[in-house]
Amino acid sequence: MSVVGSYLKKHSEALVKDVGIEAACELTGKSKATLGRYYSAHDEHGDRFMPIDAVAALEEAASYPHVTAALAELKGITLSHDERRRNASESGGVNSDVIALSQRFAVLMAEYSQSIADGIITMNEARRLLRETLALQQVLVDMKLHLEEEAS
Repeated sequence: MSVVGSYLKKHSEALVKDVGIEAACELTGKSKATLGRYYSAHDEHGDRFMPIDAVAALEEAASYPHVTAALAELKGITLSHDERRRNASESGGVNSDVIALSQRFAVLMAEYSQSIADGIITMNEARRLLRETLALQQVLVDMKLHLEEEAS
C-alpha cells in the first residue's frame, strides 16, 4: 500500500474511533466490518477507502475533521478548524458581520493591550491573541460568504 493510502487509512480509523464504532455505523449505514475494511492495513483491503459521503457524515459528528485535515496536509494546505457549533444559522447578513467584526477587533486590541502592558507577551498571552485572531478571521470568512451570497 502507498504511503498516502496508509496515511488516509490511519486518519479514517481516527475518525471512526472519534465518533465511536456504533455511532459510525448508524451515521453511515455501514456495518462494523465494512468500516473496518476502510481503514484496514491488510493487503486485501489496500484499495478500499471510505466514500466521501460517509466521511462527511462522520466528520459532522466528530470533534475534529480527521480525513479532511489529512487530505489538506497531503496537498500542503493549512486548515483552520472552527470549533463553533451553532444551533441555528445566523441570518443577519453583512450588517451583522460588520458589527461582529468590530466587536472581535475590539476584543483583540484589548487582549493585545493587556498582553503588552509589561513589555513581554508570554506564551499564554500569545495563545489568547492567536485565538482572537482566528475568531476575527472567521468573522471575515462569514462576511465574505454573505457578500458572495448577496452578489449572486
